[in-house]
Amino acid sequence: MINSHISILYKTIAISALVFIVSCNKKKETVEATPTENTSNILLAEWTGPYNGVPAFDQMNIADVKPALEKAMEMNLEEIDAITSNPEPPNFDNTIVELEKSGAELNRVFTYYGILRSNMSSPEFREIQKEMAPVLSEFRSKISQNPELFKRIKTVYDNSKITPLEADQQRVVQLIYDDFAMKGAALDDEKKKRYAAINKELSALYTNFSDNILADEEGYVTYLTKDQLSGLSEPLIKSYAKAATDRGQEGKYAVTNTRSSMDPFLTYSNERALRKKVWENYYSRGDNGDDKDNNENIAKILKLRKERVGLLGHDNFADWRLQNRMAKNPENAMKLMNAVWPAAIARVQQEVADMQAVADANADNITIEPWDYRYYAEKVRKKKYDLDSDEVKQYLQLDKLREAMFFVAGELFNFKFTPVPEGTVPVFHEDVNVWEVNDKTSGAHIGLWYLDPFARTGKRSGAWATTYRSHTTFDGEKTVLGSNNSNFVKPAPGEPVLVSWDDATTFFHEFGHALHYFSSAVRYPQLNNGVRDYTEFQSQLLERWLSTDKVINNYLVHYKTGKPMPKTLVEKIKEAATFNQGFGTTEYLASALMDMKFHLADPTDIDVAAYEKETLAELNMPKELVMRHRTPHFGHVFSGEGYATAYYGYMWADVLTADAAEAFAEAPGGFYDKEVADKLVKYLFAPRNAMDPADAYRKFRGRDAKIEALMKDRGFPVPKS
Repeated sequence: MINSHISILYKTIAISALVFIVSCNKKKETVEATPTENTSNILLAEWTGPYNGVPAFDQMNIADVKPALEKAMEMNLEEIDAITSNPEPPNFDNTIVELEKSGAELNRVFTYYGILRSNMSSPEFREIQKEMAPVLSEFRSKISQNPELFKRIKTVYDNSKITPLEADQQRVVQLIYDDFAMKGAALDDEKKKRYAAINKELSALYTNFSDNILADEEGYVTYLTKDQLSGLSEPLIKSYAKAATDRGQEGKYAVTNTRSSMDPFLTYSNERALRKKVWENYYSRGDNGDDKDNNENIAKILKLRKERVGLLGHDNFADWRLQNRMAKNPENAMKLMNAVWPAAIARVQQEVADMQAVADANADNITIEPWDYRYYAEKVRKKKYDLDSDEVKQYLQLDKLREAMFFVAGELFNFKFTPVPEGTVPVFHEDVNVWEVNDKTSGAHIGLWYLDPFARTGKRSGAWATTYRSHTTFDGEKTVLGSNNSNFVKPAPGEPVLVSWDDATTFFHEFGHALHYFSSAVRYPQLNNGVRDYTEFQSQLLERWLSTDKVINNYLVHYKTGKPMPKTLVEKIKEAATFNQGFGTTEYLASALMDMKFHLADPTDIDVAAYEKETLAELNMPKELVMRHRTPHFGHVFSGEGYATAYYGYMWADVLTADAAEAFAEAPGGFYDKEVADKLVKYLFAPRNAMDPADAYRKFRGRDAKIEALMKDRGFPVPKS
């Protein structure tokens, strides 16, 4: 999942991007609450120190957040006033460039704000967040609906049609104009007022939605006793023991309500009743009929989104949202999903039949239920491929995987990662470490990479990447500060972190986002803002290098013996590459389809729970599994707008991924072919959003991507041309 540090223009129009900006810090686990004056507020201060300045994560103060936001907004509005009051005729330099320069202080504040929201949330911060959400919404509206500002932007836009600018400048103007137009800048005063009011109400709903999810993740923990550990590996047991100790339950074992904790328990535990309990805790987040229930929030969000885009003349939110995406409209997105869905659910039927046969052969006297899927799938994997996921984990050490990612970055991108000495760069938690990124050949400094790998109380679930500072050159070259954030279960002291193949794949995926940041060669901040159904492509593509021979042979070594993964095990992994694709594809697509259908439906008097149930039934959703993200905790879609009607983008990007992977597979040097790698960086990573993504892909591949490679990858029947 991607969350980028972005220009102030984009910040004024996308709350989901704002609140998900995160960062990393090391020696300070508690955050003070004594306010400082604006004149010395560290959240506003220009970054100092090495590497062109770095965030002062060790000096964060929760009480500084509100005054820092208020002062930064005030300063930003003054900058906007300076642009609009300029007596000179509007041009690229005095309007667009000045807009791109604006908001530096607010950018810095939001870097800290994102950390406190996503990596270190606390009840104190959540209260500030609730208070400031509507204030921020009003502030954004003051900019996005500023008539004089839009008039100047439109003048530059119209003039550029007559006298074209340089290519990247033309792209910047187009993107900024489209953003303002999409956000109601051309509406009359009455509609603008209503538009702003809707945004204000939505901002509060988004905040409440995500707070409710986090509350249910923290509030529902399954504690085990020693006699309830059957089937669990020793490293996993130690991790659960530490999680319990951290929560004051010494001598017990805690399965926390996060995917990284839930997933291995459902895969290996022999205790069916406990599997059901853990499953229910996880999939009922935000859906427990209490004060943290999100169903009413969702109904309100859907109604307000439809009303808001109706002010702009759109029939539904999906039509409005997809107009500047690769898919262009919901029909194209649905066409792709509907092409894959029948094959996915058909594969689920085969997988369930295989699992039921194993259960019957074992005389387990059960019918496969959702809390059984992972458990019996693992038994089928062993039977069909003689492949034991727990055995595979012994070769997947987190530290070695990180080294493997650095190796791939060096081979494809010519990057070198060097640890930054402890204490050189401030970090916000002792788990966080930092590396300097340089060009291998010239030694030129590119940026810093922060890694925050472990789950903890107050940290949102999942894995994501973000930047604290993006690459630009228009106002002096800016080095990149990027990070990856995960939720691996922290091991007992001295124990290695062993992860599943799926988690290793996700680790590579998020690192792909970081490489996209570090590869940027754009001039203007606006060009770092990706197209949502394209930006997942680069990260999904990097997943492919996990299973390359150079990575397997050199970095996937046994955590005790240090010996490389045996070739027989490697072959089993590759043979099982399409195993359980019915489950993986169906749980994802169900979420993506529901996202789209919710936003195409009439939200008047909508019963969210009933609509989810009825729509999934119409889709013939297999009863043996559920959506990857059930609606009441679908944070991608309802805690902001970044992925709203855009969750399909992972599959859209995967079509590009599968097709691009074939380009490497067909090359003389395979996945390490220098010529293809150079084209990859030149056309698909370095330009970011400086050119249309479809054009960029055609420059790389020589043609548009085809769906056939995706279907082959998943072991599904390839559609006839």
